[in-house]
Amino acid sequence: MIEAVGLTKRYGAKTAVDDLSFQVRPGAVTGFLGPNGSGKSTTMRMILGLDRPTAGHVTIGGHPYRSLPNAPRQVGALLDAKAVHGGRTARAHLLSLAQLAGIPARRVDEVLGVVGLRDVAKRRSSGFSLGMGQRLGIAAALLGDPQVLLFDEPVNGLDPEGIHWVRNLMKTLAAEGRTVFVSSHLMSEMALTADHLIVIGRGRLLSDMSVTDFISANSADFARVRVPENAPQEREKLTSSLIEAGGSVMSEPDGALRVTGLPLPRISDLAHGADVRLWELSPHRASLEEAYMRMTQGVVDYRSTDDAKAGLLEPPQAPYGAYGPYGDAQGGYGAAPGAPGHGQPQPAEAPQQSWYAPPPPGQNPYATPGHAAAPHPAAPEPSPADAAGTKTSEDPR
Repeated sequence: MIEAVGLTKRYGAKTAVDDLSFQVRPGAVTGFLGPNGSGKSTTMRMILGLDRPTAGHVTIGGHPYRSLPNAPRQVGALLDAKAVHGGRTARAHLLSLAQLAGIPARRVDEVLGVVGLRDVAKRRSSGFSLGMGQRLGIAAALLGDPQVLLFDEPVNGLDPEGIHWVRNLMKTLAAEGRTVFVSSHLMSEMALTADHLIVIGRGRLLSDMSVTDFISANSADFARVRVPENAPQEREKLTSSLIEAGGSVMSEPDGALRVTGLPLPRISDLAHGADVRLWELSPHRASLEEAYMRMTQGVVDYRSTDDAKAGLLEPPQAPYGAYGPYGDAQGGYGAAPGAPGHGQPQPAEAPQQSWYAPPPPGQNPYATPGHAAAPHPAAPEPSPADAAGTKTSEDPR
């Protein structure tokens, strides 16, 4: 079990972690969530003894990480997948870690198979893709068969098959009674993987509860109700009945009604009593992403703004045929017979921003007679990429 008590870390005037207390229990996947700059990586570094806390303490199994005998056999971690010597092969990298921790060499080949890198074990890690580097980092974390595992963005750079594999791996490790602590920004993955959540913002604890409780506490469920589109009277009648019964009704852009404050059976009974036909009556459960955004909206440090594209937008150009011989847009060649200004010269307007009206079709004074513009060459079709399948194996340990 991982336990933090009053954990605080300051860098000069900057407080990265502020009086943080929590527990990560074995037998469950605990997600560690928070906006960028909230202190997640700093917290993980303090857990692993890489940073000393300014105040408070954190223990693993009741002991600081630095006091654990042969820590790699008890704690595995992936904090930075790029922390590998690029000149070493995947096997050489893992073998050096195994020798430092007294782990048998055959374990290296086992974890290479588990993460699907057995076929590239003799390749230098400098040539690895981002996803392959992540797999190598996970292999290093599993090397000592530890009971406590920490992963910081483990699915970063992985393809869908790799993400699915990591999800199942985390669940399997937790089902074996291990402590699994995972930091991620992918809410959809956390919703499928995590059992418990610890959410922080600006270094402070915001939430420490199960995924189900977190979603319920930070979102509002509602029912979607739809009546026949050609029956506005029924829609109004149902709306009045729902409001009188204590419900709250809002109209959605697609014409459906969003109803809160009433359970689905009650909505159905009210519609039946008002003699209103329903085309849809469905529950809506908020997602983890919606609940997370609502919880952390006040502690986000980095916010984007709209791109005004100042000075980059050119004035709209009128199509060919819309201009007369004097550059006008109302008469001359561009005006239909009988239209105002047809056949009458119009005063030319001064061009602005060095932009001139294009000549009418067939009136380009610089075109060579009988010379047609060469068509644009067709873009070459992209060559199919080589699909490299990655197979994983069971971990025999």
